Amino acid sequence: MNKKLLCLVFCTLMLCSCASKKYKDILFKTTDDTTKELQLNVFEPRKNRTDKKPVVIFIHGGYWTEGDKDIYGFLGRNFAKHSIVTVIPSYTLSPNGNYKTMANDVVEAIKWTEKNIETYGGNPEEVYLMGHSAGGHLIALVTTNSRYAKETKGIKGVILNDAAGLDMYSYLKENPPTEKYNYKTTWTENPELWKDASPIYHLSENSPTFLIYVGEKTYASIKTQNKSFVKELNEFQPNVKPIYLDKKHVPMMSQFFWPWNKRYDEILEFIEE
Repeated sequence: MNKKLLCLVFCTLMLCSCASKKYKDILFKTTDDTTKELQLNVFEPRKNRTDKKPVVIFIHGGYWTEGDKDIYGFLGRNFAKHSIVTVIPSYTLSPNGNYKTMANDVVEAIKWTEKNIETYGGNPEEVYLMGHSAGGHLIALVTTNSRYAKETKGIKGVILNDAAGLDMYSYLKENPPTEKYNYKTTWTENPELWKDASPIYHLSENSPTFLIYVGEKTYASIKTQNKSFVKELNEFQPNVKPIYLDKKHVPMMSQFFWPWNKRYDEILEFIEE
């Protein structure tokens, strides 16, 4: 990396850091077993709090078996620069839990946010979910599956960024779960639970509005499942069209490192609408 690029990256980080205040490692799920406690980070715009800001809860990806909330500080800082409060929680990773455990963790993060986010300048009545890869699956699941409907009915919109796992039932019928990526633990070997875990089978007129990004160079299964998901979604939200980008799976997330990335403008427009 040349000196000019290093300088640009450094200046970008400094400008975005000045635009936000970070609250780190806040407990949002406590249990008698401290190894199962979960934490989140909050990024608050440094502007005055005369008006409450929209809130984005971001759920990271990582095959449901890896990933860390602390990697995504750039997203929180950049959203803060655009006057959005950001919450980035951790969740139980496989093999310490399955998809139900993870979905329940996301619900707990939503409940914490709606109860506490005014303290950080956020509007509890204007909460959006965003997720990449496995995180996209989890936010789609908790906002479509009726099991979680009572706890997620206040969510205003869902932003899927190259979401995986939207139809695990079809995928696992052709590719039965193995120990790789702990899939036997994450999804179990019960086809009925695969369907339960798949957001595509739970879409309804009660589903929140979706904004969907898909990489043109991403994994084939992600492209296929997003296409099927949008087709089903269009029965209830006919105007939703996926935004395809000329990127692979990881760059679909890393593009958000840059605060001037067009995605931020699109997400702001989605929120304003």
